[in-house]
Amino acid sequence: MGAAAGVSTSTVSRVLNGTAKVDPSLARRVQDAVADLGYRPNAAAQGLARGEAGAIGVLVPDLANPYFPNILKAVSRTARTYGRRVMIMESDEDAASEYELALDLMRSCDGVLLCSTRMDRASLAELALHSRPMVLVNRMAPGLSTPSVSVDFYGGMALVCGHLAQLGHRRVLYLSGPENSWANAERVRAFDAAAAFGLQVTVVPCGTTSRHGYQTVSALSDPAATAIVAYNDLVALGAMAALEERGVTVPTGMSVIGCDDLALDRQPSPGRLTTVSGARDELGRIAVDTLEILMTSKFDGEPSLIPMNLILGDTSAPPLSYSG
Repeated sequence: MGAAAGVSTSTVSRVLNGTAKVDPSLARRVQDAVADLGYRPNAAAQGLARGEAGAIGVLVPDLANPYFPNILKAVSRTARTYGRRVMIMESDEDAASEYELALDLMRSCDGVLLCSTRMDRASLAELALHSRPMVLVNRMAPGLSTPSVSVDFYGGMALVCGHLAQLGHRRVLYLSGPENSWANAERVRAFDAAAAFGLQVTVVPCGTTSRHGYQTVSALSDPAATAIVAYNDLVALGAMAALEERGVTVPTGMSVIGCDDLALDRQPSPGRLTTVSGARDELGRIAVDTLEILMTSKFDGEPSLIPMNLILGDTSAPPLSYSG
């Protein structure tokens, strides 16, 4: 390359890496040689020359959860527009392992996205002291300077409460997600305000999978409840399977509402599930955009909240006792 441009190898390196000022006439000769030879710089090598890894890291709690693939696809697609690769790790829903996994990503990547992290606030505060930029996804930590991007789970559950109240429901069961999940806490916070809708919501410990939903509902006994709201769509489907075994018809005998509008085409159900959803592709895109700003300049924006939409399906209806 240096011979083709008639300049030294170090001059070529400075032009391609942008590490120092170069005489404009020499820079043009290098750029002309690049065009003539069809040369494509190695982005990873250029990053290393600048002390960068050329990659961002993403930590998620469970890769088997169908909620995360759309986010990760958007993260990967957006990262490529910035010339960056993506490294993914999962904690397998083990909050105790997240801190060390996040540190591993920080050692290997230029910045990190912590997606639906379960770790405590003290651990987040300690991570924020490290030199690598970090963005929280579906988690907010008031008081920390760490940027965050999240779906508005509180607003989504408020929509669910309004829908159930309008249908005439008064006693509702909420099949709760992980205890240390911020997103789950936001749902519960909305249900705490549900009295304004005339709803009495009982929170029942459950989990994140269809098996958890099935087992929890199989063991439940609340004859006064007329609706179930599940932590996610998987839990909702498990709940419906248990209701069917008990001879309870959905939605006339029990309304069931999920969350996240997951891709469940191959899952059996009595019809399209009523659920709430926020745009996961937008969540991933905004998260990477925010991290890129943080890595290349200074981010001083507000936390981003993506609204949820109520998607009416075939699993919610007025209770049998409702007279309208």
